[in-house]
Amino acid sequence: MRRVFLTLCLLVLALLVLLSWLSAGGWLPAFSAPPLLAGTAASWSVVGAPSVSAHFLDEVLSAYHSPAAGLGQTLYDDGVAVNIDPVYALAFFWHESTFGRYGWANVNHSLGNIRCSAGYRCQGGFRSYATWQQGVADWYQLIHDLYVEQLGLRTVEQIVPVYAPSSDHNDVQAYIQAIEQAVQTWRRGQVVVS
Repeated sequence: MRRVFLTLCLLVLALLVLLSWLSAGGWLPAFSAPPLLAGTAASWSVVGAPSVSAHFLDEVLSAYHSPAAGLGQTLYDDGVAVNIDPVYALAFFWHESTFGRYGWANVNHSLGNIRCSAGYRCQGGFRSYATWQQGVADWYQLIHDLYVEQLGLRTVEQIVPVYAPSSDHNDVQAYIQAIEQAVQTWRRGQVVVS
């Protein structure tokens, strides 16, 4: 019985290797390993290739009646340009202002309600942009340049305490959980976060 079990395990492993090899050569649709377990550091890294399509980003923005609807391709392309998975930009946008529907983000065209700093036009204490495209580009630059490159922060758990500190009256753990829940929901192909 044990020998049969080991033989079956080896056959399954060989089949997985074969499928992976065939998909890498373009003969089969891409085969990928199962997703990392929820909550592991690597599964919440903002760095990496897109885990959702530009079309899906648009679906989410439209479903929530965002004033930024139609910017899925911009969110996607700007993320690819700096190696940040666009699903995280979408999650921060959702958590900060329900996709620009509420608060200063609606007025400022701000993806992430970035605090005012020198060299920026500001309103309400936050950076303000002429277009949603400018707000998207600046959010990606901030995450890439400051958080990832300068500070070496790559995961949601590392970024949020600096991005939305408790000193600004944020519930850091709730913020982290909200981002992770949204990302997990969208990666499953569900449009609306419960």
